[in-house]
Amino acid sequence: MARLRSVLRDARAMGIRQVDRYLQRSFWELPDEHALRLAYNVLLRREPDETGAAHFRDGLASGELSRDDVLDHLRWSPEFNRGIPARGSQLAHSLHLSRSHFIRSLPEGGRILDLGGSSSYSDWGAMVVMGYPYAFESLTIVDLPPADRHDIYRYADQPTEVATPNGPVRYAYHSMTDLSRYPDGGFDLVYSGQSIEHVTPEEGDEVLAQVHRVLRIGGYLALDTPNAAVCRMQQPGFIDPDHEIEYTAAEMNDKLEKAGFRILEAKGLNYVGGSRARGVFAVEEAVANAGIFAKAKDCYLLAYLAQK
Repeated sequence: MARLRSVLRDARAMGIRQVDRYLQRSFWELPDEHALRLAYNVLLRREPDETGAAHFRDGLASGELSRDDVLDHLRWSPEFNRGIPARGSQLAHSLHLSRSHFIRSLPEGGRILDLGGSSSYSDWGAMVVMGYPYAFESLTIVDLPPADRHDIYRYADQPTEVATPNGPVRYAYHSMTDLSRYPDGGFDLVYSGQSIEHVTPEEGDEVLAQVHRVLRIGGYLALDTPNAAVCRMQQPGFIDPDHEIEYTAAEMNDKLEKAGFRILEAKGLNYVGGSRARGVFAVEEAVANAGIFAKAKDCYLLAYLAQK
């Protein structure tokens, strides 16, 4: 009996070690069937359907598909992009994705001024990190010194000049309400991403007037900011404790035109038309509808491209 118990203990220990070794195997080392199930579980959050699984199994077995091909097919599928249930906790990430799409849509500019464009992710700054596609001669990021920012925007680093794949990025630490150090017509593109709401309406008028001055004739102002009409549905107070104001589409249209800009595109990010129709904000709708939309007043963020 003692011998039997010893054999059972040894077998159990061997089984546990085998399970442990199996669990330590990476996606690339698993058998095809298990790797395929893992890919579906993680990317699509469901079990593989037989038709799709058979297609991938056959492709992997014949060598026509690699593991990377399977991941790419699932990653770029309509189901991945539209079919996974949205979780309200992911609103910030969805808005970040939409703003990245907006930045990638901006015109090419050799000399760029970015108002408030520091990034917690990289010294390259928000525009480069979020996918601005074009090479530039220079990009100047204006931001407050860390000590003058709200706690949630205090990043440890304070870079001065950084080389990026797109070109050199230089930092200037001062308020965007004072652009007096920059020459008339010195920039091709000014980007104000989630920044104009951090100053008072009067200061915002001054910022836009100075942006108009530092842009060359034909230069562009790109701007994204919260849509007050939607944000007030979400909550009665400002969505960020550091905001001084949040604008409606009509208010921002008027503000840009009074500053002398011609609005080329008045778009919105993260469409919530259903919420607007019902008069009740549904955060899951905002999360699910990442992207750029034509109906700005029914979107969570406003996104403008204007020209001097």
